Amino acid sequence: MSEPFAIEVRNLTHRYGDRPALRGLEFSVQTGEIFGLLGPNGGGKTTLFRILSTLLPVQEGSVAVLGYDVRGSADAVRRRGESERGGRPDSAMARALDSLTFRPLGIGPPPDERWIIVGYRHGDDAPLREHRFDWRDARHDWEVMRVVADLAGRRVLAAVWRDVAPQRMREQQLQSALQQIEEHQAANLQLRREFGEQVMRDSATGLSTRAHFDDQLRREVDLSTREHREFALVLVELDVDSERVSALGSRAQDRVLEAMGRLLRGNTRAMDASCRLQARRFGVLLSGVGLATAHSRMEGLRRQCATQIVVLDGEELGFSVSMGVASFPHTAHSQDDLLNACESALSEARKRGGNTVALASIRFDAASA
Repeated sequence: MSEPFAIEVRNLTHRYGDRPALRGLEFSVQTGEIFGLLGPNGGGKTTLFRILSTLLPVQEGSVAVLGYDVRGSADAVRRRGESERGGRPDSAMARALDSLTFRPLGIGPPPDERWIIVGYRHGDDAPLREHRFDWRDARHDWEVMRVVADLAGRRVLAAVWRDVAPQRMREQQLQSALQQIEEHQAANLQLRREFGEQVMRDSATGLSTRAHFDDQLRREVDLSTREHREFALVLVELDVDSERVSALGSRAQDRVLEAMGRLLRGNTRAMDASCRLQARRFGVLLSGVGLATAHSRMEGLRRQCATQIVVLDGEELGFSVSMGVASFPHTAHSQDDLLNACESALSEARKRGGNTVALASIRFDAASA
């Protein structure tokens, strides 16, 4: 007669509620055979081994271990497993195993002397295992300590089961609270960033504020002084409002400011800067640009402003600008001189009747002359 399979599984199916963990599984393992079981997370490997070790019941199909049916001979499977590991219990141990009863949520004292609980301290070499299974329509997590001890000349097996579900629940609640805190911190950081951007932006035009622009201008002057590079500064001012804009009042003026902001943002690079300096005056910083290039770019912007159509309540509104352009270090050698040169050029553009780009005069040092 041939030896039975070490493991024989036929049409095994196991479910957790409506979710199948195993479905129609079949395989067999010969005694002495090396058998590998591979699968992804959640593929049912742990469930299978819990069924093979009698920790989970067989719901559908059949499972035999070393010739014993797991469904009807769970105790024999466990005893045979001890024997195969070289530790076959004697008759007293077998009787102790037979006498033990599994009561996961038993309340009150043990029913008789067959229940033996061995106390242990933290650090004792007692093996701890964790198990999870469904019981009474709920999922339970258990920490199990099994100890073989001598009692009155008998070797007995004691198992202490501790329900760790409350601890796991507290850990999950703590993780959830930490996640919520992180989400709140991220939201607060985003709000601070948005608020900071609003503080540095003019609400009517979307351009930088004067303080932010002055800071960028100081940095550009320092950089150009150290690296002997040039940049240009432009002052832009709205010309006198047309009759239609004046007649429509503040709403029309706000619409003109919005259009001016869009044009300035569209005609500057990421390295440049534009801001609203006063109610009708704007500043543009062109990094790494000389006087001629700045004049060409601002002339293009002036033409766009002159041809820009602003519509309010079905009426077309137009506007124009005057510009003064200066460069560093050709027309000025300090930040104050640069601003004064721009101011002089802007005054010259206004004297010409507006809608004009005027350049600051290039300064010649006495030594170079």
